Amino acid sequence: MDPRSLAREIAMKMLYAASLGGGETMDEVLEQSEQADTLSGSDKTFLENLVAGVTDRQEELDAVIGKYAQGWALNRLGKVDLTILRMAVYELMCMPEIPVGATINEAVELAKRYAEDKSSGFINGILGSAARELRSE
Repeated sequence: MDPRSLAREIAMKMLYAASLGGGETMDEVLEQSEQADTLSGSDKTFLENLVAGVTDRQEELDAVIGKYAQGWALNRLGKVDLTILRMAVYELMCMPEIPVGATINEAVELAKRYAEDKSSGFINGILGSAARELRSE
């Protein structure tokens, strides 16, 4: 796994744990995933910025997700799905240096590994719609 993908995976685990009331640190998650030496300084900075940004702007992110998750109340979405969506929408809104395709692909891959079977298609659809509004590339 490339370092940026690993950083997203760790961010997802930290944000998911926080949504359940846990408070694992980046170092604890790195140690558990036996990848402590894999991330460079810039990848750790990306991870920290992603976690902090999603945490700080959660209401705004949820509003965007809610707009495109037609027919789905956010409290009905799986916590893993919602965490992945929040991360990707944050990237789309606040990290313009990351290509839209990379953001969506990474979110779909996380969903394939950690979410329900149909989640990857659901996430792909929401992010595709959101990306058209949030970014015009």
